[in-house]
Amino acid sequence: MVLSKDEELLESLRNVIDPEIGMNIVELGLVRNLDVDEERDWARITMILTTPFCPYGPQLIEQVRLVGNAVMNGGVEVEIGTELWDPSMMEEGAGGDWGLF
Repeated sequence: MVLSKDEELLESLRNVIDPEIGMNIVELGLVRNLDVDEERDWARITMILTTPFCPYGPQLIEQVRLVGNAVMNGGVEVEIGTELWDPSMMEEGAGGDWGLF
């Protein structure tokens, strides 16, 4: 099965782990939007952090940029959204380890 660039990028972002929580950013629901331009092989990734002053924020953003650039030959732009994270944003079943769902 061949993945689209959107799917390939999203799957690669599962390798970015929030060190404080120990879950990947896709499971946590931190990736809010992917805008992929397949013609330019470029993407804009909009993400949020679990808290506005997350001590690992700069590290997570840089990891997203590095992982994204490995998939998108034209590069990626990482934007930080203004939404506040909520556990309900997690992928279905991901909160089970926390006893949330």
